[in-house]
Amino acid sequence: MAHAIVRPRPVLTVGLFLAVASAILAACTAGRVAAAAERMERVRVAADGRGFELAESGTPFMPWGFNYLGEFGTVLEEYWADDWAAIENDFREMRALGANVVRLHLQLPTYMAGPDRPRPESLARLRRLLDLAGDHGLRVDVTGLCLYRIKDVPAWLDALDEPGRWRAQACFWREVASVCRDHPAVFCLDLMNEPIVGAAKEGEPAWLAGEMEGFHFVQRIAREMQGREPAAVAAAWVAAMTAAIREVDPRVLVTVGVIPWSQVWPGAAILFYTPEAARHLDFVSVHLYPRAGRIDADLAVLDDYAIGKPVVIEETFPLNCSQEEFDEFVRRSRGRAAGWIGHHFGRSIGEHRAADDARDAVMAEFLESWRRLAP
Repeated sequence: MAHAIVRPRPVLTVGLFLAVASAILAACTAGRVAAAAERMERVRVAADGRGFELAESGTPFMPWGFNYLGEFGTVLEEYWADDWAAIENDFREMRALGANVVRLHLQLPTYMAGPDRPRPESLARLRRLLDLAGDHGLRVDVTGLCLYRIKDVPAWLDALDEPGRWRAQACFWREVASVCRDHPAVFCLDLMNEPIVGAAKEGEPAWLAGEMEGFHFVQRIAREMQGREPAAVAAAWVAAMTAAIREVDPRVLVTVGVIPWSQVWPGAAILFYTPEAARHLDFVSVHLYPRAGRIDADLAVLDDYAIGKPVVIEETFPLNCSQEEFDEFVRRSRGRAAGWIGHHFGRSIGEHRAADDARDAVMAEFLESWRRLAP
């Protein structure tokens, strides 16, 4: 009798089990994100002017997500060429925390080599970022013209006068809008983070302000009034930037993220949302950080921006209040705002907890709350 050939049975080790489980999970996840990308529709302002909806189905859409500058203390574009896997992981994490929007902060020098010379390789990588967002069911608030690292501000930009600077900024927006045009993952284009008008104070850089831990989040669009009213300057700049975008994309939502100065000085002028400026913009974006013991006053600030367009709280965080007060602010703002965008710094809740640091503890508590509050 011939000997039977007995094939050894594979041993299911723990390592093999985890590898198989990971492969199955990855396949399932890939299927889900691909389906999410296929279902993604363009977002538009709803007919009542109070919120947003998906253009094809009419389904209401409530922006909820994170500002994502990158890992804490960095700018995303400083490491995106070398550690794409970290970005993928962060996008996956933000989606798992309930986000449907991620706000990206595009640094002008990353995309422009001169006043009218774009950087094709960076624009291609931006397109890849949009694809990644779509794969994870995230839409992107594309915020432009950022100069957060003063050491990276190019000499050619600082050498330009105001008209030349505006032309370079318009060129940036034409190029970026061309990349973003008709991409289903684009929620909106934000013209600039916290623009201001007026001369620099003593000791400040010529065009930048608002320094915080080495970053400059505020930028001037004009330094010399030359007989002009600040509101007129703001409206002219908004018109110029929006016109550059509309040359290539007539449908994309356009906004500008502003500091609500009336939170600090009641009755302060609202430069970028006057009727002259706002007619070029699709919705209002305010950066509102509630203050301890002043929740009622901070909610009233939103009324200053009730101009018949949706209001998105594009930046918010319990920076100046407790987590409990912040949660109250978010819940009570739902009658006034149509969207909320918090902050994510490239770490999961578990990683923040493991860091055993006061700042990380605050972030972990915020992310847990943000996940609970997600619509």
